[in-house]
Amino acid sequence: MITEHFPVQGMTCENCVRHVEKALRSVPGVASVTVDLTNHRATVEYDSAVVSRETLAAAVADAGYTLDVASS
Repeated sequence: MITEHFPVQGMTCENCVRHVEKALRSVPGVASVTVDLTNHRATVEYDSAVVSRETLAAAVADAGYTLDVASS
């Protein structure tokens, strides 16, 4: 498992945080997720042998937000 911190764009409220968390938790291989609205960051612990950064970004994009996997 690895833990990475990703910038998240598009969040404006706690409801947004819940949507991003739910999107990331639904991805197979993700062990834990914490999303911080104040700093617009997601901390994700995941198995890189199972899931890629691009898959994480796609799940968040499907929820209507942007996970910047290039900046982590």
